[in-house]
Amino acid sequence: MKRTTKYVALDVHQAMTVASVREESGKILARSIFPTEEQAILEFFRGMRGSIHVTFEEGTQAQWLYDFLVGVVDRVLVCDRRGEKRQGRRKDDQADADELSELLRRGGLRAVYHGSPHRSTLRELTRTYQNVVEDSTRVMLRLKAMFRARGIKTPGRRVYHPKDREEWLAKLEDDGVRLRAQTLYAQLDVLRELRPKVKATMVAEARRDPAWAVLGSIPFLGPVRIALILAIMRTPWRFPTKRNLWAYCGLAVVTHSSSDYEWVDGQVVRRRRAPMTRGLNRNYNRELKDVFKGAATAATGRPGPLLDYYEGMVARGMREELARVTLTRKLTALTLRLWKKGEHYDPAKLTKQAR
Repeated sequence: MKRTTKYVALDVHQAMTVASVREESGKILARSIFPTEEQAILEFFRGMRGSIHVTFEEGTQAQWLYDFLVGVVDRVLVCDRRGEKRQGRRKDDQADADELSELLRRGGLRAVYHGSPHRSTLRELTRTYQNVVEDSTRVMLRLKAMFRARGIKTPGRRVYHPKDREEWLAKLEDDGVRLRAQTLYAQLDVLRELRPKVKATMVAEARRDPAWAVLGSIPFLGPVRIALILAIMRTPWRFPTKRNLWAYCGLAVVTHSSSDYEWVDGQVVRRRRAPMTRGLNRNYNRELKDVFKGAATAATGRPGPLLDYYEGMVARGMREELARVTLTRKLTALTLRLWKKGEHYDPAKLTKQAR
Protein backbone atom coordinates (compact mmCIF):
# COMPACT_ATOMS: atom_id res chain seq x y z
CA MET A 1 0.00 0.00 0.00
CA LYS A 2 1.38 3.42 -1.01
CA ARG A 3 2.33 5.66 1.91
CA THR A 4 0.74 9.09 1.41
CA THR A 5 2.10 12.40 2.60
CA LYS A 6 0.06 14.92 4.53
CA TYR A 7 1.03 18.59 4.73
CA VAL A 8 -0.04 20.23 7.97
CA ALA A 9 0.19 23.96 8.72
CA LEU A 10 -0.31 25.36 12.21
CA ASP A 11 -1.24 28.98 12.91
CA VAL A 12 -0.08 29.09 16.53
CA HIS A 13 -1.35 31.53 19.14
CA GLN A 14 -1.00 31.69 22.91
CA ALA A 15 -4.33 30.02 23.68
CA MET A 16 -5.49 28.26 20.49
CA THR A 17 -3.96 26.78 17.34
CA VAL A 18 -5.62 26.63 13.92
CA ALA A 19 -4.58 23.73 11.64
CA SER A 20 -4.94 23.01 7.95
CA VAL A 21 -4.23 19.56 6.46
CA ARG A 22 -3.64 18.93 2.75
CA GLU A 23 -2.98 15.82 0.74
CA GLU A 24 -0.40 15.47 -2.05
CA SER A 25 -2.85 16.61 -4.74
CA GLY A 26 -3.45 19.89 -2.89
CA LYS A 27 -6.94 19.08 -1.64
CA ILE A 28 -7.70 20.19 1.92
CA LEU A 29 -8.50 17.12 3.98
CA ALA A 30 -9.30 18.76 7.29
CA ARG A 31 -9.34 21.96 9.29
CA SER A 32 -9.18 21.98 13.05
CA ILE A 33 -8.90 24.26 16.09
CA PHE A 34 -7.45 23.02 19.39
CA PRO A 35 -5.74 24.42 22.50
CA THR A 36 -2.01 25.21 22.28
CA GLU A 37 -1.14 22.41 24.70
CA GLU A 38 1.01 19.31 24.30
CA GLN A 39 -1.79 16.82 24.93
CA ALA A 40 -4.20 18.46 22.48
CA ILE A 41 -1.50 18.69 19.78
CA LEU A 42 -0.52 15.06 20.33
CA GLU A 43 -4.12 13.87 19.99
CA PHE A 44 -4.50 15.86 16.77
CA PHE A 45 -1.55 14.13 15.10
CA ARG A 46 -2.19 10.70 16.62
CA GLY A 47 -5.12 10.09 14.28
CA MET A 48 -3.13 10.71 11.07
CA ARG A 49 -1.65 8.04 8.82
CA GLY A 50 1.24 8.21 6.38
CA SER A 51 4.13 10.66 6.28
CA ILE A 52 3.36 13.90 8.12
CA HIS A 53 5.08 17.18 7.26
CA VAL A 54 4.37 20.12 9.56
CA THR A 55 5.10 23.82 9.33
CA PHE A 56 4.44 26.92 11.45
CA GLU A 57 5.84 30.44 11.56
CA GLU A 58 8.77 31.58 13.66
CA GLY A 59 7.63 33.11 16.95
CA THR A 60 7.78 32.99 20.73
CA GLN A 61 6.56 29.39 20.95
CA ALA A 62 8.44 28.09 17.91
CA GLN A 63 11.34 26.43 19.76
CA TRP A 64 9.06 24.68 22.25
CA LEU A 65 6.76 23.42 19.50
CA TYR A 66 9.68 22.33 17.32
CA ASP A 67 11.30 20.30 20.13
CA PHE A 68 7.94 18.67 20.90
CA LEU A 69 6.98 17.77 17.31
CA VAL A 70 10.37 16.46 16.16
CA GLY A 71 9.67 13.11 17.80
CA VAL A 72 6.01 13.00 16.73
CA VAL A 73 5.97 13.70 12.96
CA ASP A 74 8.28 12.95 10.02
CA ARG A 75 9.34 16.52 9.24
CA VAL A 76 9.08 19.90 10.99
CA LEU A 77 9.79 23.16 9.16
CA VAL A 78 9.76 26.47 11.01
CA CYS A 79 9.33 29.20 8.40
CA ASP A 80 10.06 32.92 8.24
CA ARG A 81 7.62 34.99 6.19
CA ARG A 82 8.65 38.45 7.31
CA GLY A 83 8.78 40.91 4.47
CA GLU A 84 6.44 38.96 2.20
CA LYS A 85 3.64 40.89 0.52
CA ARG A 86 0.22 39.51 1.50
CA GLN A 87 -2.10 42.01 -0.13
CA GLY A 88 -5.21 41.08 -2.07
CA ARG A 89 -6.44 38.15 0.03
CA ARG A 90 -8.55 37.43 3.06
CA LYS A 91 -6.62 37.69 6.32
CA ASP A 92 -7.62 35.50 9.25
CA ASP A 93 -6.21 32.50 11.13
CA GLN A 94 -7.81 29.84 8.93
CA ALA A 95 -6.76 31.57 5.70
CA ASP A 96 -3.20 31.84 7.04
CA ALA A 97 -3.13 28.13 7.88
CA ASP A 98 -4.52 27.17 4.45
CA GLU A 99 -1.91 29.29 2.68
CA LEU A 100 0.90 27.84 4.78
CA SER A 101 -0.11 24.25 4.05
CA GLU A 102 -0.17 24.97 0.30
CA LEU A 103 3.25 26.63 0.41
CA LEU A 104 4.60 23.65 2.37
CA ARG A 105 3.24 21.26 -0.26
CA ARG A 106 4.84 23.27 -3.07
CA GLY A 107 8.15 23.74 -1.26
CA GLY A 108 7.78 27.52 -1.19
CA LEU A 109 8.76 28.22 2.42
CA ARG A 110 12.05 29.57 3.78
CA ALA A 111 13.21 27.48 6.72
CA VAL A 112 14.52 28.88 10.01
CA TYR A 113 17.16 26.76 11.76
CA HIS A 114 16.19 25.38 15.15
CA GLY A 115 18.14 22.17 15.22
CA SER A 116 18.85 20.22 18.38
CA PRO A 117 18.87 21.56 21.96
CA HIS A 118 22.70 21.43 21.86
CA ARG A 119 24.17 24.48 23.67
CA SER A 120 20.66 25.49 24.80
CA THR A 121 21.94 26.43 28.28
CA LEU A 122 24.57 28.73 26.81
CA ARG A 123 21.98 30.24 24.50
CA GLU A 124 19.75 31.19 27.44
CA LEU A 125 22.71 32.64 29.33
CA THR A 126 23.74 34.79 26.36
CA ARG A 127 20.17 36.04 26.03
CA THR A 128 20.19 36.96 29.71
CA TYR A 129 23.46 38.84 29.32
CA GLN A 130 22.24 40.68 26.22
CA ASN A 131 19.00 41.66 27.97
CA VAL A 132 20.91 43.08 30.93
CA VAL A 133 23.22 45.05 28.61
CA GLU A 134 20.28 46.37 26.56
CA ASP A 135 18.32 47.35 29.67
CA SER A 136 21.37 49.14 31.11
CA THR A 137 21.85 51.08 27.88
CA ARG A 138 18.15 51.99 27.78
CA VAL A 139 18.19 53.32 31.36
CA MET A 140 21.34 55.35 30.70
CA LEU A 141 19.86 56.89 27.57
CA ARG A 142 16.68 57.79 29.45
CA LEU A 143 18.70 59.53 32.13
CA LYS A 144 20.62 61.68 29.67
CA ALA A 145 17.48 62.44 27.66
CA MET A 146 15.70 63.60 30.81
CA PHE A 147 18.48 66.10 31.63
CA ARG A 148 18.83 67.28 28.03
CA ALA A 149 15.07 67.87 27.82
CA ARG A 150 15.54 70.53 30.54
CA GLY A 151 18.54 72.20 28.92
CA ILE A 152 21.10 70.50 31.19
CA LYS A 153 24.18 69.29 29.31
CA THR A 154 25.44 65.81 30.20
CA PRO A 155 28.84 65.26 28.52
CA GLY A 156 30.75 62.07 29.19
CA ARG A 157 29.75 59.55 31.87
CA ARG A 158 29.84 61.67 35.03
CA VAL A 159 26.04 61.75 35.15
CA TYR A 160 26.03 58.01 35.92
CA HIS A 161 28.64 58.00 38.73
CA PRO A 162 27.16 57.38 42.22
CA LYS A 163 29.42 59.98 43.87
CA ASP A 164 28.13 62.75 41.56
CA ARG A 165 24.42 61.94 41.74
CA GLU A 166 23.46 64.45 44.39
CA GLU A 167 25.03 67.19 42.30
CA TRP A 168 23.02 66.15 39.23
CA LEU A 169 19.77 65.67 41.17
CA ALA A 170 20.12 69.19 42.60
CA LYS A 171 19.87 70.57 39.06
CA LEU A 172 16.33 69.17 38.74
CA GLU A 173 13.89 71.63 40.29
CA ASP A 174 10.65 69.66 39.88
CA ASP A 175 9.99 67.02 42.57
CA GLY A 176 8.38 64.63 40.09
CA VAL A 177 11.34 64.80 37.71
CA ARG A 178 13.75 64.30 40.61
CA LEU A 179 11.84 61.20 41.75
CA ARG A 180 11.96 59.84 38.20
CA ALA A 181 15.72 60.37 38.08
CA GLN A 182 16.15 58.61 41.43
CA THR A 183 14.12 55.68 40.12
CA LEU A 184 16.30 55.42 37.00
CA TYR A 185 19.44 55.56 39.13
CA ALA A 186 18.08 52.71 41.29
CA GLN A 187 17.37 50.64 38.18
CA LEU A 188 20.89 51.31 36.88
CA ASP A 189 22.43 50.21 40.19
CA VAL A 190 20.57 46.87 40.07
CA LEU A 191 21.56 46.25 36.45
CA ARG A 192 25.19 47.14 37.10
CA GLU A 193 25.25 44.66 39.96
CA LEU A 194 23.72 41.92 37.82
CA ARG A 195 25.86 42.43 34.73
CA PRO A 196 29.22 41.02 35.98
CA LYS A 197 27.48 38.05 37.60
CA VAL A 198 25.59 37.15 34.42
CA LYS A 199 28.70 37.65 32.31
CA ALA A 200 30.80 35.40 34.56
CA THR A 201 28.19 32.63 34.44
CA MET A 202 27.92 32.88 30.65
CA VAL A 203 31.68 32.78 30.10
CA ALA A 204 32.09 29.86 32.52
CA GLU A 205 29.52 27.87 30.56
CA ALA A 206 31.18 28.74 27.23
CA ARG A 207 34.60 27.67 28.52
CA ARG A 208 33.30 24.13 28.96
CA ASP A 209 32.58 23.89 25.25
CA PRO A 210 35.12 21.86 23.20
CA ALA A 211 35.28 24.64 20.59
CA TRP A 212 36.36 27.28 23.13
CA ALA A 213 40.11 26.72 22.62
CA VAL A 214 39.81 26.88 18.82
CA LEU A 215 37.76 30.07 18.74
CA GLY A 216 39.87 31.60 21.50
CA SER A 217 42.96 31.38 19.28
CA ILE A 218 41.42 33.77 16.73
CA PRO A 219 42.49 37.40 17.31
CA PHE A 220 39.90 39.86 18.64
CA LEU A 221 37.42 37.14 19.58
CA GLY A 222 37.16 37.68 23.33
CA PRO A 223 35.14 35.66 25.86
CA VAL A 224 31.83 37.44 25.20
CA ARG A 225 32.14 37.23 21.41
CA ILE A 226 33.05 33.53 21.58
CA ALA A 227 30.08 32.81 23.84
CA LEU A 228 27.76 34.60 21.40
CA ILE A 229 29.19 32.71 18.41
CA LEU A 230 28.75 29.36 20.14
CA ALA A 231 25.20 30.17 21.24
CA ILE A 232 23.98 31.62 17.94
CA MET A 233 25.70 29.33 15.41
CA ARG A 234 25.46 26.23 17.67
CA THR A 235 27.30 24.10 15.10
CA PRO A 236 29.47 25.05 12.12
CA TRP A 237 28.12 22.16 10.06
CA ARG A 238 24.82 23.92 9.42
CA PHE A 239 26.77 26.16 7.01
CA PRO A 240 28.10 24.09 4.07
CA THR A 241 30.35 26.92 2.83
CA LYS A 242 31.52 30.34 3.91
CA ARG A 243 28.99 31.93 1.56
CA ASN A 244 26.12 30.47 3.55
CA LEU A 245 27.57 31.99 6.72
CA TRP A 246 28.13 35.34 4.98
CA ALA A 247 24.45 35.46 4.07
CA TYR A 248 23.49 34.57 7.66
CA CYS A 249 25.69 37.42 8.95
CA GLY A 250 24.45 39.97 6.40
CA LEU A 251 27.74 39.96 4.49
CA ALA A 252 26.54 38.48 1.20
CA VAL A 253 26.69 40.79 -1.83
CA VAL A 254 23.31 41.18 -3.56
CA THR A 255 23.46 41.42 -7.36
CA HIS A 256 20.75 42.25 -9.88
CA SER A 257 20.75 41.52 -13.59
CA SER A 258 18.21 41.52 -16.39
CA SER A 259 18.10 40.65 -20.08
CA ASP A 260 20.94 38.20 -19.50
CA TYR A 261 20.77 36.43 -22.90
CA GLU A 262 20.78 37.41 -26.55
CA TRP A 263 20.43 35.68 -29.89
CA VAL A 264 23.71 35.60 -31.89
CA ASP A 265 24.16 33.69 -35.15
CA GLY A 266 21.24 31.42 -34.36
CA GLN A 267 22.40 30.56 -30.83
CA VAL A 268 21.51 31.74 -27.33
CA VAL A 269 24.49 33.58 -25.83
CA ARG A 270 24.81 35.04 -22.34
CA ARG A 271 25.68 38.72 -22.28
CA ARG A 272 29.14 39.53 -20.94
CA ARG A 273 28.14 42.56 -18.89
CA ALA A 274 28.66 42.19 -15.16
CA PRO A 275 25.63 42.13 -12.83
CA MET A 276 24.93 45.30 -10.85
CA THR A 277 25.62 45.16 -7.12
CA ARG A 278 22.93 46.27 -4.69
CA GLY A 279 24.76 46.24 -1.38
CA LEU A 280 24.60 43.48 1.25
CA ASN A 281 21.66 41.21 2.05
CA ARG A 282 19.16 42.56 4.57
CA ASN A 283 17.76 39.32 6.01
CA TYR A 284 20.43 38.31 8.50
CA ASN A 285 21.20 37.68 12.16
CA ARG A 286 21.90 41.09 13.72
CA GLU A 287 23.70 39.77 16.79
CA LEU A 288 26.19 37.63 14.85
CA LYS A 289 26.92 40.44 12.40
CA ASP A 290 27.67 42.78 15.33
CA VAL A 291 30.11 40.19 16.75
CA PHE A 292 32.19 39.88 13.57
CA LYS A 293 31.95 43.59 12.68
CA GLY A 294 33.15 44.48 16.17
CA ALA A 295 36.10 42.09 15.86
CA ALA A 296 37.04 43.47 12.43
CA THR A 297 36.78 47.08 13.65
CA ALA A 298 39.04 46.26 16.60
CA ALA A 299 41.53 44.59 14.23
CA THR A 300 41.88 47.79 12.18
CA GLY A 301 43.05 49.68 15.25
CA ARG A 302 45.84 47.44 16.54
CA PRO A 303 49.06 46.24 14.86
CA GLY A 304 49.11 42.70 13.55
CA PRO A 305 48.54 40.50 10.49
CA LEU A 306 44.88 41.49 10.24
CA LEU A 307 45.76 45.20 10.20
CA ASP A 308 48.39 44.49 7.52
CA TYR A 309 45.76 42.62 5.50
CA TYR A 310 43.38 45.58 5.80
CA GLU A 311 46.00 48.21 4.95
CA GLY A 312 47.11 46.16 1.96
CA MET A 313 43.60 46.32 0.49
CA VAL A 314 43.42 50.08 1.07
CA ALA A 315 46.85 50.54 -0.53
CA ARG A 316 45.62 48.73 -3.65
CA GLY A 317 42.86 51.31 -4.06
CA MET A 318 39.94 49.73 -2.20
CA ARG A 319 37.73 52.13 -0.26
CA GLU A 320 38.09 51.86 3.52
CA GLU A 321 34.47 50.85 4.12
CA LEU A 322 34.75 48.06 1.54
CA ALA A 323 38.05 46.95 3.04
CA ARG A 324 36.38 46.66 6.47
CA VAL A 325 33.59 44.56 4.98
CA THR A 326 36.18 42.33 3.28
CA LEU A 327 38.09 41.96 6.56
CA THR A 328 34.85 41.05 8.33
CA ARG A 329 34.15 38.40 5.69
CA LYS A 330 37.69 37.08 6.12
CA LEU A 331 37.25 36.76 9.90
CA THR A 332 33.89 35.03 9.42
CA ALA A 333 35.27 32.53 6.91
CA LEU A 334 38.32 31.94 9.11
CA THR A 335 36.15 31.20 12.13
CA LEU A 336 34.05 28.70 10.17
CA ARG A 337 37.07 26.87 8.71
CA LEU A 338 38.99 26.59 11.99
CA TRP A 339 35.90 25.50 13.92
CA LYS A 340 35.16 22.75 11.40
CA LYS A 341 38.76 21.49 11.27
CA GLY A 342 39.52 21.96 14.96
CA GLU A 343 42.71 23.87 14.11
CA HIS A 344 44.14 26.90 15.89
CA TYR A 345 44.73 30.24 14.24
CA ASP A 346 47.93 30.56 12.22
CA PRO A 347 48.70 34.06 10.87
CA ALA A 348 50.88 32.51 8.16
CA LYS A 349 47.72 31.03 6.59
CA LEU A 350 45.71 34.26 6.72
CA THR A 351 45.64 34.70 2.95
CA LYS A 352 44.59 31.09 2.37
CA GLN A 353 41.13 30.82 0.83
CA ALA A 354 38.56 29.29 3.17
CA ARG A 355 35.78 27.20 1.71
